[in-house]
Amino acid sequence: MPLQIIRQDITKIRCDAIVNPTNPELIPGGGTDEAIHTAAGPKLAEACAKLPGCELGQAVITPAFELPCKYVIHTVGPVWNGGVHGEKALLESCYTKSLQIAKKHKCKTVAFPLISSGTYGYPKDRVLKIAMETIGAFLYDNEMTVTIAVFDKESFALSRELSDEVTAYIDDRYTGDDEPLIFEKLHEQIKRRRRNRIESTAYRESASIMTDEDAWPASDEIAETPILAAAHTSVPEPQTKKATLDEMLKSMDKSFADTLFDYIDAKGMDDVECYKNANIDRKTFSKIKCNRNYKPSKQTVLSFAIALHLTLDETNHLLGTVGMVLSRSSKFDVIVSYFIEHGKYDIFEINETLFAFDQVLLGV
Repeated sequence: MPLQIIRQDITKIRCDAIVNPTNPELIPGGGTDEAIHTAAGPKLAEACAKLPGCELGQAVITPAFELPCKYVIHTVGPVWNGGVHGEKALLESCYTKSLQIAKKHKCKTVAFPLISSGTYGYPKDRVLKIAMETIGAFLYDNEMTVTIAVFDKESFALSRELSDEVTAYIDDRYTGDDEPLIFEKLHEQIKRRRRNRIESTAYRESASIMTDEDAWPASDEIAETPILAAAHTSVPEPQTKKATLDEMLKSMDKSFADTLFDYIDAKGMDDVECYKNANIDRKTFSKIKCNRNYKPSKQTVLSFAIALHLTLDETNHLLGTVGMVLSRSSKFDVIVSYFIEHGKYDIFEINETLFAFDQVLLGV
């Protein structure tokens, strides 16, 4: 799970390193900085006092002491001043420098807060977007699991425009029942076949109790009785030899793994590009590649669908290999369908939206 968003106190996350948004003097301040120092104990302040400080946009590292991690990476974010004084570049640097230090110290798991979004006043939705883009770019070339910790829902803000669009889409399509999102035509075919079976059954049951011609309805009565009319005028289906289990097994559709790799080839994408764009770690992808019978979760299937820029029909085809479909009864499905239908395949933006609507994330 390369990049995920969770709603949790960063001081309680078990990982290799957490990132502390602080000031150039590394003196314990308010907000997240104060919470981290409180949880780590007085030795963290003592360790910080031995350092020469930290410049804006840079990062330094200390032990974590009493925190449930190995290291604390301290970084100094910019104060929001309208966004026209280089704040974005400095914030990007905070995330990049922190990740570089984490990599240097062989950290495999790192947790970030929304840097500068507290007392420094940087708009939370902008911080989240910058964090997702910067971390995502780093993870494309590095193997690491990164968590963005949001303390509470009030600390998280999705862009108003996107939130409104997705909400409208959900209101229009979310039904809360088992109606599939794509297969309305297929369902109509199933209903017709079911009606035909009922009609045929009705005909056979009626025929079994009729003993002479007078028992049959007159021709004009047949016209007014559609079930009997349909059955009476239908041509019996020819008897066909039933397939054996062995024959059925040999004619099975391709597995998820085989279908996935067919799509990867068809889209002209290599394996690394695919699992990176899917927000899937290399270990999980290797399991799929080595086991053609691998059974993924729905999140994993949809992660690959997003990575491969599949259409809704192609997505349902891939889901169908593991017996799943996109459904109107699932808000998660409807949100992912919104992005696919609108040709938006940024998995981090999708995860931001899923998080805002309290849904599980893709790739994690």
